[in-house]
Amino acid sequence: MTDTSPRATSKDNLLGICNALGEDFGFNPLWLRLALGAAFVLQPVAIVTLYLALGAAVLISRIVIRPQRAAAPQALVDVSEPQPERQAEQVFAKAA
Repeated sequence: MTDTSPRATSKDNLLGICNALGEDFGFNPLWLRLALGAAFVLQPVAIVTLYLALGAAVLISRIVIRPQRAAAPQALVDVSEPQPERQAEQVFAKAA
């Protein structure tokens, strides 16, 4: 399956606050950007203050609670037994 969620690049973000909140809470950051943009028309000073406060909260949460990195997937194949492909290679090697 393909992932249809938009991926924002660094030049698409102002400070990455909406993207960070979307990652933390599991929603598309576009909805937060649209809400902040619509509210900015009515109360620009309050929205800029709110945006910066959200940015400070994200910064503090990222410093205090470091996000857990996903562990690299481990191989589930038992390497002690030869694989079918390897068995075929061994048979051909013996025949040669």
